[in-house]
Amino acid sequence: MGAGARAAGPPSARAPRHAPGPLRLGAGPEAPLLAANLKWLFTELPFERRFEAAAAAGFAGVEYAAPYPYPSARLRALLRDAGLRQVLINSPAGEPGSPERSGVACHPGRAAGFRAGIERGLEYATDLGAGLLHVLAGSVPPNVSEERAFATYLTNIAWAAERAHGTGVRLVIEAQNGRDAPGYFLRAQARAAAVAEAVGHDRVGLLLDLYHAQVTEGDLVRTLRTYLPGAAHLQIADPPDRTEPGTGEIRWPRVVAALREAGYAGWIGCEYAPVDGTVPGLGWVAEVAAAEVTA
Repeated sequence: MGAGARAAGPPSARAPRHAPGPLRLGAGPEAPLLAANLKWLFTELPFERRFEAAAAAGFAGVEYAAPYPYPSARLRALLRDAGLRQVLINSPAGEPGSPERSGVACHPGRAAGFRAGIERGLEYATDLGAGLLHVLAGSVPPNVSEERAFATYLTNIAWAAERAHGTGVRLVIEAQNGRDAPGYFLRAQARAAAVAEAVGHDRVGLLLDLYHAQVTEGDLVRTLRTYLPGAAHLQIADPPDRTEPGTGEIRWPRVVAALREAGYAGWIGCEYAPVDGTVPGLGWVAEVAAAEVTA
């Protein structure tokens, strides 16, 4: 193949120009919309080109953890040009490998840094039109008891919720499994739900990640029935390898049925590592919809 052909990229790096959309989890126009997580999807492309690729593949919205290396004006332009909505961003975190890599919300004595991060997160969220800011909990520091970490976390989340009130941005918190996020403070849905209830569901919602929930607790349909009322956002991937739905152990038609039964109307972030390229891997969307129709 000549150099010109290689410059266009392999087929898996090119989104179709006229893909049907918007992509949804399930059949029908009332099914929840899917958002492309640009940290995980379209990694065949440089970050700024992933917006156009996501739109061409049929996504109506995007999410990604860290917008902070880019000026918000540049990100707004990329969203506008691709016709995409920014759904969610994370609060700022420390460098990989640092004690702050997953946030500092549960770290005693770090209130000033936490608050500065929330201020920056809210600034970006409002600039980008993102309605959700995922506030990272952090890992429990050495020699800090669970009780002290919980008290610190609850105080910080309450402050952040009060600060976000009236901005148009709702905070979300997420339980993460101990295999992928060792030591993370929020390890179970029940703990996250208790925090949201204490602060107020109108100000703090759950980011219910089905991959984390299945790895940690299993019994996924029952988990959905219990916690969906407090969920403001969902994310999906298939265990055990965090790949696209249909490649692992979750029975997705049952999940879709549970979402429909609960009337979930929020976005669903696709936070998975495609097995063999993003666009070829999107076949699961139609397969799930077809399975729901024939169920």
